[in-house]
Amino acid sequence: MINRRHALGLLAAAGILPSRSFANVSYQRSEFREDLAKRFFDLGTEGTFVGYKVDDYLIIASDKVRSGEGKLPASTFKIPNALIALETGVVQDPDKDVFKWDGTTRRIEAWNEDHTLRSALAVSAFPVFQEIARRIGEERMKKYVDIIDYGNRDVGGGIDQFWVTGNLRIDPVQQIDFLDRLRRGVLPVGKRSQQLVCDILPVTKVGDAVIRAKTGLTDKEHGSLGWLVGWVEKGSDVTVFAMNMDCKTQAQIDARMSVTQQCLTDIVAL
Repeated sequence: MINRRHALGLLAAAGILPSRSFANVSYQRSEFREDLAKRFFDLGTEGTFVGYKVDDYLIIASDKVRSGEGKLPASTFKIPNALIALETGVVQDPDKDVFKWDGTTRRIEAWNEDHTLRSALAVSAFPVFQEIARRIGEERMKKYVDIIDYGNRDVGGGIDQFWVTGNLRIDPVQQIDFLDRLRRGVLPVGKRSQQLVCDILPVTKVGDAVIRAKTGLTDKEHGSLGWLVGWVEKGSDVTVFAMNMDCKTQAQIDARMSVTQQCLTDIVAL
């Protein structure tokens, strides 16, 4: 039986190199669904959705091209950033260690206060994670991004901004690969760090399902790209997912969760 990591790796290769298609992955384990692509068309934009139904070893993608294109991770990098902070001891306790507000008033009101790691992740407090990255430092950041095999593993472009304006790139399949390893606690870092990050991920409840996920959004200069990545737990079934789409309007930014939920419903994960 093909293992999860191998299946995801082959899909990544297929997405990045379309000429290879899915020849190396059994038919039952991968499929494209054009109805998923229509969800983005209906919003007046373009995007991609990839879902990995864990128990079925089934990867469902909306397209063959964009699902394998590397993009800036934006605030979805706060997941590995939090993980590395815990692993290096920059943060000892996600509920007790406090990052003091620097007194600078920023456009998002929730950023203008003290935060723990948990609360900072909940409101996606960019200044807090910039400070965390500075405390980690470039050498350790590069070491751990390499260790966890995150995206293209390039932290160039400034230690406190490389995930929003720098060189780091990750595609949806790579997002799923990283998240699935994190969820299962098999990344080559401490179990405690992985468990804590899973615990502090923002939660959305939909009926009897629980979605643990993180948003991301680049600025206009860097493409106005919106992300939502995470996994959904419904009973004993787990589906890991990654969605990104072009967000030219506030309505499209606001639709990141709703369009993802529609896609998850389409693949019977919700």
